[in-house]
Amino acid sequence: MAKETPKEKAKDQPKVNKEQFKAQKKEQHQAKLQLTEIPKGPVAPLPKGYKVRVSEAYLKTVRPALMKDFNLSSPMAAPKLVKVVINIGVSEAKENIQALDLAKEDLMLISGQNPQVRRAKKSISNFKLREGMPIGVRVTLRGIRMFEFFDRFVSISVPRVRDFQGIDPRFFDGRGNLNIGLKEHHIFPEINMEKSPKARGMNITFVTTAGDDKKGKALLEYMGMPFKKPEVKKPAAK
Repeated sequence: MAKETPKEKAKDQPKVNKEQFKAQKKEQHQAKLQLTEIPKGPVAPLPKGYKVRVSEAYLKTVRPALMKDFNLSSPMAAPKLVKVVINIGVSEAKENIQALDLAKEDLMLISGQNPQVRRAKKSISNFKLREGMPIGVRVTLRGIRMFEFFDRFVSISVPRVRDFQGIDPRFFDGRGNLNIGLKEHHIFPEINMEKSPKARGMNITFVTTAGDDKKGKALLEYMGMPFKKPEVKKPAAK
């Protein structure tokens, strides 16, 4: 029997309309987007139309108050929170890689976002460190997740800090950005003490557009950050 040519095979197949072909391609593209948008692991996607009360409060009360305090004519000139960067150092990761996986899972639960593994930029023989070794995890939060983390941090996590007396205003870097160092990540209620018994230190940076510490402190204080109040010196008894 003679073999069929590609042209004869194409004639035998049913013709597909151009509009149907475009519709099929569009459905396949949307299915791929849905697969990529859904994060892996224990992180659940945020529902549509979800609004955080801190972001709503910033637009309604915080920004007008900042404009009044600093005599700003435009709302765009008011300082705002840009991003939150969370770092956890895992020094034992060079000997036990499972510790890095555990820290990554903890940070994912805290932030609601898949963290990035940070590696050593250069080798240091005294610390038995080689270039490219994993030494920590980092996550950068923006938008809704940033405000949602800020709300949970201020209202739930900070009151769980042992002997908490307020955040020191000296933690500002001179440009309106606040750097907070925590000794224990167990203050976050998302952490399971049975799975992660070892307390890990972490650094949280709140990046703002303030430009100076005075505006940055006013912004975060209006948003609910509990700063340490200056001590009032009592007059000496005669």
